[in-house]
Amino acid sequence: MSQTTITLYTRKSCPLCDKAKDSLLELKEEWNFHLEEIDIETSDELTERYGLMIPVVLIDGQEAGYGFVNKFDIRNRLHEKKAIL
Repeated sequence: MSQTTITLYTRKSCPLCDKAKDSLLELKEEWNFHLEEIDIETSDELTERYGLMIPVVLIDGQEAGYGFVNKFDIRNRLHEKKAIL
């Protein structure tokens, strides 16, 4: 069984991104996952794709939330993923 990867697309000076990261770090204390943070401003393609949506959270490549990221929604998605395994 491979470890879950949560990808957080962010940009600098983004208060919602900071809140999303804090929520994910809190979840990391109870869940075993790898957190990958990507600044969309490092790529024109990412800026075009996610510019109006950030922060964006993906769980193993599947969108799990954007904008105001709800920690409880992410926790539920992790529970669902664990139940499938």
